[in-house]
Amino acid sequence: MALWMFWIYSFLGYLLEKVFAKVTCAKQQGRKGFLLLPLCPVYGLGMLAVLALPPEARRGAWLVVWGALAATAVEYAVHWAYDTALGVRFWDYSGTFGNLRGRVCLPFTAAWGVLTALAVQWVQPEVERLARRVPPEVTLLCFAVFAADALCSVRVLRRTGDAEALRCDRWNMGKAL
Repeated sequence: MALWMFWIYSFLGYLLEKVFAKVTCAKQQGRKGFLLLPLCPVYGLGMLAVLALPPEARRGAWLVVWGALAATAVEYAVHWAYDTALGVRFWDYSGTFGNLRGRVCLPFTAAWGVLTALAVQWVQPEVERLARRVPPEVTLLCFAVFAADALCSVRVLRRTGDAEALRCDRWNMGKAL
C-alpha cells in the first residue's frame, strides 16, 4: 500500500507543479523530477515521511509544523541526492528568501506544512481506499514500468547531466541512452 501512496502523491505533486507553473507564469515549466512518467517523487517521499510521523505529531496544528519539517527534510535530501548522484538540479531556491543552499526555502516550507495537513486530513482517506483496491498483478506491472522508467531516467541524466534532457519534446532516445 505504501508503494501506491508514493505513486499517487507523486502524481498529485506532478499535477500541482504543472498548475503552479501555469498560475505563476514560470519561465521554466519543464520537469521537476527525474522520471519520464508524470510523477514527482519528492511529493511521494514527502508524504510517506509525514505519514510515518508519530500519531501525536499528526494532530491539530502540530501536523502543519511537523509536516512542514518532515517534507522539507525530504526535499533537501532528494535535492542533495539528485545533485550528488546525478549531477542535476531540478529546482533552485537560491533567489528565494530563507533558502538553504538553494535546496529548500522558508516560503515552500510553509507551503509544505499547509499541503501536508490538507493531504492528511482530506486526501489520505481516499488514497488509502484506492490503494487497498488495486490487485497485486496491477501493482507488479506498474512497478515494472516504474523501475524501467527510473533506470532509463538515471541513464539519461548521468549521460547528459541535463534535467531538460527528460523533456519529451527535447528527448532523442538514441542520443540520450
